[in-house]
Amino acid sequence: MDRTEKLNMFINRLKKVFRHRSRIARKMQVSCYRIYDLDMPEFPLCIDLYEDNVYVAEYHRNHQLEAEAHQVWLNDSVSCIAEVTGANSDKIFIKQRKVIEERGQQYTRMDHSGHEIVIQENGYNFLVNLQDYLDTGLFLDHRITRKMVGEESAGKKMLNLFAYTGSFSVYAAMGGASKVHTVDLSNTYLNWAKKNFQLNGLMPDNFEFSSADVLHWLPTCKSGQYDLVVCDPPTFSNSKKMTTILDTQRDHVRIINECLRVMTPGGHLYFSTNYRKFKLQEAEIQASSITDITAKTTPFDFEGKLDRWCFYIVKD
Repeated sequence: MDRTEKLNMFINRLKKVFRHRSRIARKMQVSCYRIYDLDMPEFPLCIDLYEDNVYVAEYHRNHQLEAEAHQVWLNDSVSCIAEVTGANSDKIFIKQRKVIEERGQQYTRMDHSGHEIVIQENGYNFLVNLQDYLDTGLFLDHRITRKMVGEESAGKKMLNLFAYTGSFSVYAAMGGASKVHTVDLSNTYLNWAKKNFQLNGLMPDNFEFSSADVLHWLPTCKSGQYDLVVCDPPTFSNSKKMTTILDTQRDHVRIINECLRVMTPGGHLYFSTNYRKFKLQEAEIQASSITDITAKTTPFDFEGKLDRWCFYIVKD
């Protein structure tokens, strides 16, 4: 198959998916969504739409192309994306990843272009950066989960662990939570979370933010003080700021039980991980009920492609 045939196949695939998903997105009033996800081996890309901006992540493959030939292929791919989406070239942002990354390496700054935009989700405002980091600041696959958290936050004391840029915290605060505590290792991302609060008319000084290693901070936390907890740890982390290595498969029982300890009776925990081979050790978890809500929280643009788990855990 020659180059032109491959590009035509890519365009046809992209047109089909984009037409279908953009129709659903308009109906659901969703402005940020995934339009292509490694659909063709010849085009190992993930393509996300952030309103009128396009974020393209290229994943590593053994393409055996010289640097110049690879750049030609990439330029051709971007031209196809621009043709299908109608996006101007200055609105298309490309990120090249050496491997398909698990969450947890998002703390590494990759550029200093400072390209930030404000997007909307369910009427709330969020700052995203399409250039400088491995991830953009908003995980699109948790769109439904965030809404669920917001809808049950009224009057509750909420704790957000491994909070990243604090999107769950924003939903809880806007949903009427009486207390919102946001915990993350990175000051960079906590400051980003505070900006997200401000973008939604929330004063950060009225809420709690802690820069801490969750593995060490959580055991020091007082028992029975939160009604709602969100915990979305990276699959693996060995940050220089940490004194121990986090492995979610190995450590999840300890983390979940600590979350349950700091919760009030009948409290709810949303626990999520994007480790594909994750196995929940349910028998070791001290909860009254555990419900797998992965399918329930999978958005239309990730159906059949979502590599994460999500559980709704209720304390006795």
